Amino acid sequence: MKNYEYIVASLPDITTGWKFGEKGPEDYIEEIVSLCSDKDRELIDFLMSGYMEENLNADFYARALTHSDRFIREYFRFDLNMRNAKVRYLNKALGRDADKDVLAFAEEAAPAVLDAVEAEFEEAADIETILNSGYILSRERGLDDLMWEKIDNLTTFNYFDIDAILGFITKLNIVARWYRLDEQTGRAMFKKLVDEVRGTFKGVEYKG
Repeated sequence: MKNYEYIVASLPDITTGWKFGEKGPEDYIEEIVSLCSDKDRELIDFLMSGYMEENLNADFYARALTHSDRFIREYFRFDLNMRNAKVRYLNKALGRDADKDVLAFAEEAAPAVLDAVEAEFEEAADIETILNSGYILSRERGLDDLMWEKIDNLTTFNYFDIDAILGFITKLNIVARWYRLDEQTGRAMFKKLVDEVRGTFKGVEYKG
């Protein structure tokens, strides 16, 4: 049974500066999942698996880029492009080869994967501008604002369907991250980021 209208109508209207009350992000997601069908729960599980650092490898992105759900395909294509842009930015700052540790796919990868990766990345210039300006927290806010805008674009005409719900969950994760951040966390984020780029890379992931 699909309860999309009921689920969407029950969700709070969140913004980037929204504050959690008695319920945390996990509580909202748990409530959403409890009202979804098994098929939609699988979509939510896949989306949430993309927030686990150990999953961020070529196999995961290959599955995401060829997923049956449009929101998941386009969200993770944007996510991959943004992560690789961060790596190239740090490589330049550290005097390393520009493409070192950039997540790429072998030529024998599925054509759909290669097509997705090679498609024009319209926000590339915006990301470069953000990465080259300000303190790390300012850059992170700028990147998350850009991600928020992308989510809005992906769900413009999705009012009462699973993609509207997936879009809410991705926004909820952005809000949750900033709800926990402070200046000290920002310094720790930068150290973690540099350590990851200098070591084994599975995709730049830095959370609050």
